[in-house]
Amino acid sequence: MHQLAIVHDHPDGFQPLFAALSRAGIDYLPVHTAGHGFDPIGGQPPAPVIFNRIAMSSARHGVHHPVYYAMALLDHWAGQGALVLNGADAMAIDASKARQLALINRLGLAAPATRVVHDSAALLAAATTIGFPVVVKADVSGAGSGVTRFDDRAALAHAAEAGLLPPSANGVWLCQALVNPRDGTTTRIEVLGGRYLYGVDVAAAEDALMLASPDDRLQRLAQRRRRRAEPPPNLIAAAEMLAREAGMEVCSIEYMIDDVCGTPRFHDINGLSPFVENPMDVLGWDPHDRLVERLWHHIRRMGG
Repeated sequence: MHQLAIVHDHPDGFQPLFAALSRAGIDYLPVHTAGHGFDPIGGQPPAPVIFNRIAMSSARHGVHHPVYYAMALLDHWAGQGALVLNGADAMAIDASKARQLALINRLGLAAPATRVVHDSAALLAAATTIGFPVVVKADVSGAGSGVTRFDDRAALAHAAEAGLLPPSANGVWLCQALVNPRDGTTTRIEVLGGRYLYGVDVAAAEDALMLASPDDRLQRLAQRRRRRAEPPPNLIAAAEMLAREAGMEVCSIEYMIDDVCGTPRFHDINGLSPFVENPMDVLGWDPHDRLVERLWHHIRRMGG
């Protein structure tokens, strides 16, 4: 049996992690969800420690996305005694913007004004209540996918009638007030093992998140994660609390400062936590090495 299994849907995106695992001498097994199947009655986990790296943005690829399949797989292996990091319960929060915002609210943190709906009539009513401009988001999304801005009711009504709303894997949308972030940036806090790892400022450009194609969004988002941030202690503590309550071993938490009132508004909990590109230039160290140290901790704890 291997020491560690990595469940993923995009092997090219995890080469830095695989390289760090190899440098550390960890015997790991990549488990690609494409073509994968499991016996829900028998079988056994491929390793005592399972690390989930499924991207929520995979849901935009259509009915064959692995999000809900991976939840069932991870829950099965956890029931067989494996330690599953970012497992099915955490993934259920990762896979729902609505659940993320409910968690943010329960913990007493601010978020953009939002209504959750599942049909176009409720969507139009929600937008009228919140007031235009609004942002409509798919409940299951990632990397800026499934996000569209509407400046008036006519544009939203046309999109709903023409089937041009953001594709939703579960038929749920969020209608959200458009927040103008101070200095045009959002801040991403990376959390590992319940503790702050680092922060980066991300240019919160509407054109990147709402007007670009999905592939362009991924490219632009990666290119923009470059400026080191030093979030204040109270917001670091809030992000750590969110990560713990979400049950996520590793994740990123995003907030923006509302330029109108100065309120920090949390808006995203991302269990995939894509680390900043060119980390040596931005941070001066590689977060994958810290992640591998944490994985070693769990492997030793499980007797591996």
